[in-house]
Amino acid sequence: MKKSKYTVGNFSLRVGKSYAGKGLFANEVIPKGACVVEYIGKEIKKEDQERARGKYIFATGRDLMIDGNVKENIARFINHSCKPNCEPEGPRGKVFIMTLKKIKAGEELTYDYGKDYFDEHIKPKGCRCQKCTTSML
Repeated sequence: MKKSKYTVGNFSLRVGKSYAGKGLFANEVIPKGACVVEYIGKEIKKEDQERARGKYIFATGRDLMIDGNVKENIARFINHSCKPNCEPEGPRGKVFIMTLKKIKAGEELTYDYGKDYFDEHIKPKGCRCQKCTTSML
């Protein structure tokens, strides 16, 4: 039987100190195109988003979202980058984090949070991703 594109690999990951607080880091090399982790949580309807605690909301369909504010969801520690090394994708109702390039041991995992989230939460404070902060120097 053929393995699904969305089969999470058994990669060693750690939560650690990052430029933006906490981040998710690779403890080993992860190849390009790998499925690293699933973004998990409680499925909520769009109208319930306002009552959800935190900013770990991930849209999975037109009116459905995942509230990723659960202890088991280490994917919630993946920070935004304007030049990401991962991207979220998946079948309806699920979100998997896939690598866009080879990830080195010790490298932080990042993905682009998207225009709506960026404009609402990141842009007003100023983007602190590595691409934006190093280009300011």
